[in-house]
Amino acid sequence: MREITGLILAGGQGRRMGGVDKGLAALRGRPMVAWVLERLAPQVGELLINANQNLEQYRDFGYPVVTDEIGGFAGPLAGLQAGMKAAHHAFVLMVPCDSPFLPADLAQRLFSALNADHADLAVAKTGGQPYPVFALARTALLPQLTAFLEGGRRTVYAWYDLIKVVEVAFDDQEQAFTNINTTDELKSIESSESPVSPT
Repeated sequence: MREITGLILAGGQGRRMGGVDKGLAALRGRPMVAWVLERLAPQVGELLINANQNLEQYRDFGYPVVTDEIGGFAGPLAGLQAGMKAAHHAFVLMVPCDSPFLPADLAQRLFSALNADHADLAVAKTGGQPYPVFALARTALLPQLTAFLEGGRRTVYAWYDLIKVVEVAFDDQEQAFTNINTTDELKSIESSESPVSPT
């Protein structure tokens, strides 16, 4: 969807993976961020990567890399703020770098629900479980988000409470939201005949 900027959040420290940059960790012979790029690129009009370390390695994937304005690895909202500032489109779709099998129709379904509900932001969920960093937001929210962050607040849900959010069910694709946070989870996906498939 050409009116959407895709934003891959790779700005964390990878603490649960022993300090390894998760986006660059290899899954089935390729960096995890490469899987995410492959899934997301056909769905959006442009792509950005949010990273705060290993910037040259991320730039090698051929997309602009944006860094947080707020120091100290401030979390996904800081990444979203950076993405909104760089975006050329009216909507930003953020996804994490550690969910390599995200839905191929994520952008379309979130966009349709956001417009139908006249919402500020649409977030994916399965069952009663929302996935707050799989979200499509209006870029026009940037001033409000900046004020929220400048006030010292960082929590995704606290910001979502201040705007109109619609939750979008993906119960038909629950495993597409599998994320890989630890080396054990990475090894498990590597060694299993997982129903979650990159094909």
